[in-house]
Amino acid sequence: MKPITSKMLMRSVWEGVPQAVFIYTPLCGTCAAARRMLEIAEHLLPADILFEMNIHDIPELVQQFQISSVPAVMIFDGQQDVPKMVYRMSSVEHLLNEIRKAVLK
Repeated sequence: MKPITSKMLMRSVWEGVPQAVFIYTPLCGTCAAARRMLEIAEHLLPADILFEMNIHDIPELVQQFQISSVPAVMIFDGQQDVPKMVYRMSSVEHLLNEIRKAVLK
C-alpha cells in the first residue's frame, strides 16, 4: 500500500478514479492485523487501487467523511463522492470482496 495525501485523494475522487484507502493509527494492534490482511488482498488486486493514510494526518477528512474508528477502509467506486466505509476486518476474503465490488466494475 502506498501512502496518499488528502489532496491526492480528493483529486482522484473528483476525477472518478476507483480506489480503496486504509485508515489506521501507527500504534493500533487491530490496525496492524488489518494491514496484514490488506497486504495479502493487495496482491490479488490491480496495481494502484489500495492506498493508506494515518488518521492523525487527515483531520479534515475524518470530519468530512465522518470516520468513526480505525481501522477503516474507505472505498470509492469512481462514481460517487461519498465512500463506502468498511470497519469490520473479519477476513482477507471479506475485504477483497468489498473492494472488488466497488472498484472492479
